[in-house]
Amino acid sequence: MRVVPSQRPQGQPDPINGAELREAEQGANDTGTRIKVLLAEDMDLLRSALVSLLSDEQDIEVVADLRCNDKVIAVAMHLRPDVAVIDVDLPAASGLTTVRELRRRLPDTQIVALAPAKPAGLVQRLLAADVLGAVDKNAPAARLLQAIRGAAKGELVVDVNLAVAALAVEPNPLTPRELEVLRLAAEGASGPEIAEALHLSPGTVRNYLSKVINKTCARTRVDAVRIAREAGWI
Repeated sequence: MRVVPSQRPQGQPDPINGAELREAEQGANDTGTRIKVLLAEDMDLLRSALVSLLSDEQDIEVVADLRCNDKVIAVAMHLRPDVAVIDVDLPAASGLTTVRELRRRLPDTQIVALAPAKPAGLVQRLLAADVLGAVDKNAPAARLLQAIRGAAKGELVVDVNLAVAALAVEPNPLTPRELEVLRLAAEGASGPEIAEALHLSPGTVRNYLSKVINKTCARTRVDAVRIAREAGWI
């Protein structure tokens, strides 16, 4: 992980554990006119390529590039970037969780999400989280640059194919409690383990799972998990 603050407040302790900080190469007057971007991407090779791409632009400064984990929020709060580019195509919805927490903690930092077209429900949840940019991971590099510049100006930039996919998503038929049960089942929890985690009886858990299977028109619990994931419900 590399973190490059453009201006580090003097006299304040560094709140970022394990982050390697160094001063930006550009002067304060220069960086003040540039879009400060934080990049969160788990794939090292892709992250390096994106850093190279963005750093070649005169109006963009990459102030941090790191994996999408719990350090993203701490780094963002320390550096206050104008735009955060976050890959949400990650296991366990960690990218989406980061987006939501960043919107809550730093409303002035705009978000551009790198997203796949499937599951389409993921794009719906991104838009519900009030992101300004949603870029298909297969889009040309110029599209990402356009989204970053647009987000910095408060403009909504969403790839057409992502918007169409989001509109085509079937309504979620599951109740909040049914979703809780299904999420735990998707993580590999057994019936008794789900019952203990949610303070329910094993029989109640079986009833919830039966309802989930019926509502999703699935054959089995595993099939219900697959259907719900493809729809972006979990």
